[in-house]
Amino acid sequence: PLARRQPDALARIRRVAADAIDQEALLQWQLDRQWGDLLGHAQSKGITVIGDMPFYVAHDSSDVWGHTHLFSVHGDGSLREQSGVPPDYFSATGQLWGAPTFAWGRHRQEDFRWWRERIRRQLRLAHVLRIGHFRALESYWAVPGQDQDARGGCWRQSPGAAMLGQWREAFQDLPLIAEDLGVITPAVEALRDDFHLPGMKILQFAFDGNANNPYLPHTYSSDNHVVFTGTHDNATSVGWWASLNPEDRQRVEAYLGYPVTAPGWQLLRLALMSRAALVITPLQDLMSLGDEARMNRPGTTTGNWNWRIPVPLEQLDGHLQGYGAMGALYGRGAVTA
Repeated sequence: PLARRQPDALARIRRVAADAIDQEALLQWQLDRQWGDLLGHAQSKGITVIGDMPFYVAHDSSDVWGHTHLFSVHGDGSLREQSGVPPDYFSATGQLWGAPTFAWGRHRQEDFRWWRERIRRQLRLAHVLRIGHFRALESYWAVPGQDQDARGGCWRQSPGAAMLGQWREAFQDLPLIAEDLGVITPAVEALRDDFHLPGMKILQFAFDGNANNPYLPHTYSSDNHVVFTGTHDNATSVGWWASLNPEDRQRVEAYLGYPVTAPGWQLLRLALMSRAALVITPLQDLMSLGDEARMNRPGTTTGNWNWRIPVPLEQLDGHLQGYGAMGALYGRGAVTA
């Protein structure tokens, strides 16, 4: 009954769990207030905060529980259709994420109100949003809810253009970054470019021996990109370099024109030299840390998002000053600690 939000069950849980509900509400209110103070302070210092919004929401989330009709679930809440990506070079069975896909027909009927409110709320928490799995705004891999891997899925169209058009009207300059990694087709690129959204360039992906690899800086066709040394889903640059075979290392050094002695800083220099409008590097790369400091390993559910800065903040000054000096050298302005 509670899973189906039956009124009697909701009334009962509000009675028997009143203290726990009030405590959770207080914690969320405190977090919201404190985060708002932090965001305002950052803005006063000229610092832009970029948020990271996944495309899908978890099956056991409050969104699915509170708006069941907007998701591909059965009446009992079980999955009717789930998200993932198809088999590829890296996985013969694809990736199965277990989050329900969206019931797009119902979203259209409601004029995408849930999505607008979602974006509106996220833009109160950050100045710019990176939209994860952007390609699903064009089409998405839909897998039957009972399947145990992603092989049985199929591509379905998304109403992304209609939604992006609404967002552009509602949120002016569309402060979004498209996470355009994975299976990116011309249609996905066209959707991104039609709305002038910057895409992502990951330098760790650039050195496969293909001189036209789209992640190599000399191939960037415009400045409408965000270039990363690596992301939270990658190895640190020190860990990445350690994993390369001699042939791959030779390619990197040939492109750089000198031996690699500090992988994170040398990739950062390459990023700052590029025509990309924005450069992002993980703090782990500035600190020259290895894979013991890796943030996340996709496809695993334990041991992730636990990394903490291992030194007092004052000890970061040298790293940040070096970052600022290098940024200024390439006309990107100073970064101060």
